[in-house]
Amino acid sequence: MDYNRFISAISKARKPNPMRETASYVLSGPPTLISLGAGKPNPTTFPYKSIQVEAKDGSKFTLDGSELSRALQYSETSGISELRSWLANLHLKYHDPPLMKTDNFDICVTPGCMNGLSKVLTSLLSPGDHVLVEDPTYTGVISFLRPLPIKIIGVETDALGLNPDSLLKVLSRWNPKDALDADSGIPKVLYTVPNCANPTGASTSMERKKRIYEIARTYNLVIIEDDPYFFLQFNAKLAPSYQSMDTDGRVIRCDSMSKIVSPGFRIGWVSGAKPFVERIVYDQQSSALHCNTVSQVLAIKLFDLWHTDGFERHLESIRNFYRAQRDAAISSLNKWLSGLAEWSVPEGGMFLWVKIHKVEDTREMILKRAFAMEVVVLPGAWFSVDSKKSSAYCRVSYSSASPAKMDEGIRRLSEVVRDEISSLSP
Repeated sequence: MDYNRFISAISKARKPNPMRETASYVLSGPPTLISLGAGKPNPTTFPYKSIQVEAKDGSKFTLDGSELSRALQYSETSGISELRSWLANLHLKYHDPPLMKTDNFDICVTPGCMNGLSKVLTSLLSPGDHVLVEDPTYTGVISFLRPLPIKIIGVETDALGLNPDSLLKVLSRWNPKDALDADSGIPKVLYTVPNCANPTGASTSMERKKRIYEIARTYNLVIIEDDPYFFLQFNAKLAPSYQSMDTDGRVIRCDSMSKIVSPGFRIGWVSGAKPFVERIVYDQQSSALHCNTVSQVLAIKLFDLWHTDGFERHLESIRNFYRAQRDAAISSLNKWLSGLAEWSVPEGGMFLWVKIHKVEDTREMILKRAFAMEVVVLPGAWFSVDSKKSSAYCRVSYSSASPAKMDEGIRRLSEVVRDEISSLSP
């Protein structure tokens, strides 16, 4: 695979930061190494003596001495080695990437999944490029892409996720024989949230994933697999990822700890073929320098306490919680919105995608009437690739409100919907 074809002009112009490269050498060097080159603050000036942590299961640990000094200091651009090793083991267990068997696989820890995603998009997209984005999609990626001098092309989704027929229809305007021509204008990148998507809650079926991957091979696309809800799938067997079937090195995964540990940690990671991840590292060398070291050390200490069994028990408790939240939300929807709206039951994640009957666009109804009733849901149009497109949908999140508050919120929403439908009647 010709990775160079996909790298953007900006990313190609980036070179390794020599100071960060030297820092990596110092960090991995022998204890006898004497460094007079780094501009690191002296740890004796740090105001903290220790950090004590107690987990919900009662386990405790303390960061002090050299371990605390390390946590408070600059660290490797791609992430501290222990955390990267732990994440690599996660990928081996849950994805078993074919690239791992060819030594063409790498990971870069980033300050949150969105930060990693923005770096991936920057590394791939040049002015004038076309990018394929599932529609509707995550507002964060829309907000990032819209100001860029590129063409965003929406690909339809439904209750089964990204629709491969729609993808083929969009790509039919180009000849796949031109896929190797850098000047053909053919899209290079497909962005997708394959599991429990934000906003629709839909998960792309395995049958569709296989078709989409083959389409990507035919048209020489890179797939950005943005998968922050991977571990929030409610089925006992987690759906195989695009990365698990990627023999070409054309899948770049963006993962997150926000949904499984803490969003405040701001720990995400990008994984995929080394030539792609290398560009992310170069970007990070000249921007964030590295992910928060304290967060990384706290995460790895927690994982070391849990081991794999403890991590899986934690995941199961999270899934059980969100499954109960989903069921409570569905019960309230059935009670208050039956006959007024329709929805699918998601297989995981945090969101319900609710279509309001007889309402062409929910924006005014939500932003004026629902907010006035002190209930917040989000209008579907906010998630459309085309900002002017009407949407009869709204996104309902069941992640944080209690079942009682969800029920009251959906009851208030039903009043708004009834009033809106009544106002539209002749």
